[in-house]
Amino acid sequence: MSSRKSKNSNLKHGECISQVQRILRERFCHQIPKGNLFGVQAQYKHLIELLKRTAIHGESNSALIIGPRGSGKTMILNQALEELMEIKQVRENVLQVHLNGLLQTNDKIALKEITKQLCLENVVGDKIFGTFAENLSFLLEALKKGDRTTSCPVIFILDEFDLFAHHKNQTLLYNLFDISQSAQTPVAVIGLTCRLDILELLEKRVKSRFSHRQIHLMNSFSFSQYLKIFKEQLTLPEAFPDKHFTEKWNETVQARGLISQNLIFLTCTMSSKRLDDLQVLYYSKKGLSEDKNVKDVLLKHFHASKDLRSLHMLLMLALSHITSSRPFIIPTDLIEANHLCSMDSKANIVHEFQKFIQRKAHSVYNFEKPVVMKAFEHLQQLELVKVMERTSVNTQREYQLVKLLLDNNQIMDALQKYPNCPTDVRQWAASSLSWL
Repeated sequence: MSSRKSKNSNLKHGECISQVQRILRERFCHQIPKGNLFGVQAQYKHLIELLKRTAIHGESNSALIIGPRGSGKTMILNQALEELMEIKQVRENVLQVHLNGLLQTNDKIALKEITKQLCLENVVGDKIFGTFAENLSFLLEALKKGDRTTSCPVIFILDEFDLFAHHKNQTLLYNLFDISQSAQTPVAVIGLTCRLDILELLEKRVKSRFSHRQIHLMNSFSFSQYLKIFKEQLTLPEAFPDKHFTEKWNETVQARGLISQNLIFLTCTMSSKRLDDLQVLYYSKKGLSEDKNVKDVLLKHFHASKDLRSLHMLLMLALSHITSSRPFIIPTDLIEANHLCSMDSKANIVHEFQKFIQRKAHSVYNFEKPVVMKAFEHLQQLELVKVMERTSVNTQREYQLVKLLLDNNQIMDALQKYPNCPTDVRQWAASSLSWL
């Protein structure tokens, strides 16, 4: 009888673990909003008010959300849209069109995607349009129910906005911004980009029709707020099926933590009454977020980069350690995850350069080690790369862990504009950066 009860208990814990991993992985991977938006409350308020003016009052708008990768651009937009769709009037009328510069590489593909997302394939049929503007205007006209105040508002979201600026004549951007400036169907055009010089990429006629509203995200939160984000990202929602497990999980993250892995194993094999007695005796007063080793790991990540995706990657690796026999994350999981995040980045700079020279010996000159290291120091001075860890006396400079501060597209653009760049270097960049 006791063995059957133990088996059912293990099965129940196994189901809980599967649910926990599914919920947290969705949160980490799909930018699902959770909790407070630390450091970006003013930007979020600006964005939600702009969207409400379009969705409720029929006012057309356009704006750009600008910030480095991992600063939370997609997250605040998703949370704003989620809050907007909770309003019944908005949920029944507003339409969303999501475009991505990596997928919609020209205006023809973008127009097909707009037609598909607005469910107007049957309306367009075999009609032939003279210009892109006529086609887009026809699509928006088809959404009208009557006068301007009763037309269906449309929210256009353009991810990787800077890539749309490279389309021929910027026809898509021109027409979207032109509609947002005219008294036609209510339209909100929201662009997301990491390029600070995005306005310089726009043609004069496109720039003149843009509202010049810019929402900047710079990850200005403090370390104490970073810890709160860490706790909120790991906290299970109240709607989790097993209330008892939810309570214990959240306690280990926020209020109390377990002293050892052996005690965690014991909690999975004991009855609920004995479990509660054991917790009173053996649970420490500090939670996971208060552990010194955990704080050291988080502090290192915080100083290296406030990129929330870096934090999500750390938590994803730590989450992979939990099992039915050890159902909670402990400090050693985060320490191991931290090692995994940084272990394969330490390569000898000079050795890598020499391997490249051996493959391309006929076209690239082989420089001596001091020259290579001096060139690398020059990259650090220009702040194109950044050292991510404290240097000790025993650490060799060529083995320091560094982070590239440029986007891959910026590197490719620079190589294309550099007149005397060796062909082999361009080919190396194309093959090495294309998959990142």
